[in-house]
Amino acid sequence: MKPLRVRDLVARKGGPLQLEALTGDVGLDRVISSSEVSSPGLALAGYTARFVADRVHILGETEISFLASLEPEGRRQALARFFDFDLTCVVVTKGQEPPPELVTLAGAKGTPVIRTSLKTAEFFRRLKPFLDEAFAPATTLHASLADVFGVGLLFVGRSGIGKSECVLDLVERGHRLVADDLVQVTLHGNDILLGRGHEMSRHFMEIRGVGLIDIKALFGIRAVRQQKRIEVVVQLEDWDASREYDRTGLAAQETEILGVRLPQVTVPLNPGKNLTVICEVLAMNHLLRYTGVDSARQFNDRLIKHMRERTEVEEYLAEDYE
Repeated sequence: MKPLRVRDLVARKGGPLQLEALTGDVGLDRVISSSEVSSPGLALAGYTARFVADRVHILGETEISFLASLEPEGRRQALARFFDFDLTCVVVTKGQEPPPELVTLAGAKGTPVIRTSLKTAEFFRRLKPFLDEAFAPATTLHASLADVFGVGLLFVGRSGIGKSECVLDLVERGHRLVADDLVQVTLHGNDILLGRGHEMSRHFMEIRGVGLIDIKALFGIRAVRQQKRIEVVVQLEDWDASREYDRTGLAAQETEILGVRLPQVTVPLNPGKNLTVICEVLAMNHLLRYTGVDSARQFNDRLIKHMRERTEVEEYLAEDYE
């Protein structure tokens, strides 16, 4: 993962976050090494035992008012103690004018000071998702990802088995392509996996014998998505007559991506199998389970109930001698 620098933050979010570099080019090449954001009020007041320097520090109205209430010598000492740490970046919110000593000491230490006209809470709300995404665990998979009835199906399998052709058929039936061949997966929160295509090949698809095709140009904007949550992994594999495949769905399979457990369905391929319809049913069955309806479990319960009732009738007749 490419390091995120303060310069990147200003360049990519300078407009939405209304950022202004008060120290010019000083410190903009510092690396932001954490997605955490802090308000260093206690550190300015003198308590630094649990202070963490390597994160973005926000000086809101409370911190600036506190500094303004100090005598010049006390303010200089507080700021000197603060900038003795190797700070990543300091942000002054609400368009406030920071004390001159703050900018001077920051420049001397090579620490960038940035100002935003946003209120502290609003700035935090806009900044945190950007940092969370920048530091989210990520991986790249050789797979295809499609949105089928709102369910993110990730197709995996050996090269040439037909992942792209399956997704192309789904698109032709009105579903949506997210990524083909190369899927970039990022972890959000504890268990949400978002998949998207590479920016250079996004919404392009390789069909063997045909070449590269542009799905958005061929089928329209409604046939593609920028990203989608991955909810089910569809493992495509060649039919093996010697292997026993699950025929009831009671033995649920799972796989793991970035530490998140996902349901996996193995679909063996043989001539004449309508893979597209199977994938549509797979997506609908996944939605059905979210409503509390498990078809395989219901059938199993019905079968057990029938066997139990039949056994009870047979035992009664066996003991009926009238």
